[in-house]
Amino acid sequence: MNVLIVGSGGREHSLAWALSRSPSKPGIFGLPGNPGIAELGENLPTDMLDPSTVLQAVRETRIDLVVVGPEAPLVDGLADALNQAGVRVFGPSAAAAEIEGSKVFAKDLMERYGIPTAGHQVAYDADAANRIAAGVGYPHVLKADGLAAGKGALIVQSRAEAEEAIDAMMVKKQFGDAGARVVFEEFLEGEEMSVFAVASGERYVLLTTSQDYKRAHDGDRGLNTGGMGAYAPVVTWNDTLAEHVCTEIIEPTLLAMAREDRPYTGLLYAGLMVREKKARVVEFNCRFGDPETQALVPIIDGDLLELLWEASDPAIGKRPLPECAHDGRTAVCVVLSSGGYPGKVTTGHTIHGIEKAREVSGALVFHAGTGMDKSNLVTRGGRVLNVVGVDRTLPAAQECAYVAASKIEFEGVFCRRDIGWRGLEALSARSNSES
Repeated sequence: MNVLIVGSGGREHSLAWALSRSPSKPGIFGLPGNPGIAELGENLPTDMLDPSTVLQAVRETRIDLVVVGPEAPLVDGLADALNQAGVRVFGPSAAAAEIEGSKVFAKDLMERYGIPTAGHQVAYDADAANRIAAGVGYPHVLKADGLAAGKGALIVQSRAEAEEAIDAMMVKKQFGDAGARVVFEEFLEGEEMSVFAVASGERYVLLTTSQDYKRAHDGDRGLNTGGMGAYAPVVTWNDTLAEHVCTEIIEPTLLAMAREDRPYTGLLYAGLMVREKKARVVEFNCRFGDPETQALVPIIDGDLLELLWEASDPAIGKRPLPECAHDGRTAVCVVLSSGGYPGKVTTGHTIHGIEKAREVSGALVFHAGTGMDKSNLVTRGGRVLNVVGVDRTLPAAQECAYVAASKIEFEGVFCRRDIGWRGLEALSARSNSES
């Protein structure tokens, strides 16, 4: 079997790594891929946003299954184009991917079907947005309607901050067309969690939970980023919460999408805010999270390729999907970034120490923003590498990740030093309550 992973980041490298470990021993291809994926197979230097060139690459390399990593190709209809050509794809149609492609669509869907989420209002122009800003309480959340690379949600503390955000989104068009409509959303308090459901219509398998850290600096300070790290599984996740999330969020959402004639095949990512043992949806994504996936796939007990293959088969009927359970360990992913990220960064800096990092017991290194300059591995983006520590406990996994990360050097490298801190606090609280 030949498998093509569409994308070029750490998520795609970690998926390639996980799929390569299948007993099926698949051939691995990345499009466009990165140097890490090249270690596992072959990269196809093709534009992932051009369905015709992707289809040509699929045919030339005799691909059996395409796994789409990023949201943009899915929202643009890559899965539709491949399916119409008879290619098996793990990833939703453009109609289903609108659950991430439009915050307005997602909020309206949840409202219609009673799926728990924050209260909201929608502004279609700057004047309307400023009127809404004058009447809401603070803090409040403003979200660009469309895709904004994970940076389109802003927590504002006052009307003045809201008006500044409105100007950036709707007047200066900081996020392009994504900010043409803005969602005003009630600020939710609690603990954030990411829940991944591998879905095929209304059938699904829940993978273990993860928690990412969006802010650039320790203590959840600084600007929002695409994600500075993650850990899995979430310490406070339990069977009662899992049943609540499945029955109140995942199942109603899949049923709603089917009733809206948008049947969902692919990874449904529910970003949740949990408080007092109840969850509300912060956002839905139509693909594996980044960097949550990097922390999740090393602790899966099962054949992820078999699961994605079965889920992508529209003829599977009601046959249960294969399980991919949690293997009992914990993983911590630390993102090594270029200096200045998430702002302007310089690239082309030589990277040293990856092999030393991989020599640390339990450590993995996934490439994100890397490239080759002749024979040298160099930086090519803001988030450069993902260093993952895996061990039996969260403190041990965290230590593993940071010891391995310390072996890697490139100009301007920085990372957060507190990935997993919420989990550590929860463990401490649990220990104190039991003593």
